[in-house]
Amino acid sequence: MSSGDIEKLISQFSRFPGMGSRSALRSVIYLLKKKETLMASFIKNLEFVYSNSKVCEICGNIDNSSPCHICSDKKRDNSVICVVSDISDLWSIERAGFYRGLYHVLGNKLSAINGVSPEDLNIDNLMKRIVNVKEVIIAMSADLDGQTTMFFVNDKIKYLGVKVTTLSHGIPIGSELEYLDDGTIVAAFSQRRDIVS
Repeated sequence: MSSGDIEKLISQFSRFPGMGSRSALRSVIYLLKKKETLMASFIKNLEFVYSNSKVCEICGNIDNSSPCHICSDKKRDNSVICVVSDISDLWSIERAGFYRGLYHVLGNKLSAINGVSPEDLNIDNLMKRIVNVKEVIIAMSADLDGQTTMFFVNDKIKYLGVKVTTLSHGIPIGSELEYLDDGTIVAAFSQRRDIVS
């Protein structure tokens, strides 16, 4: 192994969201120092997840089965669907441990700057799922793209006779759901409100 191989690994780590070149360097060096214990386990877990992860055919979550464990759970409330833009948002809400309904992952947020249009969203599957659903919670980040996406989804489903709500304003403007603490997410859900368009 050459230093070029290590630099290549650092470069790959630096592509992760929120991981700059310095953080990538520290992470790779830490793994190399713990080569026999941490790195071996890391590689094993990475290979297992690579071989066994699947995208849920119902909600768009990533799990080791499809349908995922959330969609398969008979104890979940299937009369409520929480719409999120990304899997990381779903996992953040699940981590808080209070929401017992189902999810739907759009896969992105509308963004003219980034070239994300309505055709890029998993909206058609959502429309098919809104049968016998009492409430759709649109849980988007409080940034411009998130709010644009929220109004787009609301416009699509508001005529279907289902209650449509969004998270409360406890979420700071411009923030991403995946970075919020559990308490803020719980408060935003418990104080959710109707969408006014």
